[in-house]
Amino acid sequence: MARWDPGTEDRLRRAALDLFAEHGYDNVTVTQIAERAGITRRSYFRYFPDKREVLFGGSEQLPPALAAAVRASDEKSLPAIALDAVRRIGVLLVERVDRTAERRAVIASSPELQERERTKSAAIMAALCDALAERGPADEARLVARLVAVCFQEAIERWIDTGEDFGACLDAVVSSVRSTAALFPSSVRQ
Repeated sequence: MARWDPGTEDRLRRAALDLFAEHGYDNVTVTQIAERAGITRRSYFRYFPDKREVLFGGSEQLPPALAAAVRASDEKSLPAIALDAVRRIGVLLVERVDRTAERRAVIASSPELQERERTKSAAIMAALCDALAERGPADEARLVARLVAVCFQEAIERWIDTGEDFGACLDAVVSSVRSTAALFPSSVRQ
């Protein structure tokens, strides 16, 4: 096997998910993952800095990709820009990931992994907010980023649950948010 076999990272991810499903996240070691993937423990660390990153490796590319999609959007309003960017990135994302339901179950089983997932989500929202602020008022950018980040996450969850087209999932979530927002009173009493 070549020192930097291009398939090793995928084998590590598959091995980790298999082992996590069989034994639980906390009961699996890096050594077990490496052995299942056919490499040494030392080689494992050439691909991932720790056990949890086998589930999150590559996620650091999502915030800058989302920010670039915001900058490249031809839409005019901040909500339309944000939704256009999330749609384009979401479509690419779902084409590249597999075993998402298993990954989600492993993350749900561990407070440590849930915290890492929240950190990833916060980075996505911050990148969206910063990129939107380049295109419009900061106050509006912050609110739009928060709302669209929630829509993005919900669309991903819906896609995992249903396997439907990501764009259709995003449209359904946005429609639901619009319907829910209509339930708020037009004035708030103090």
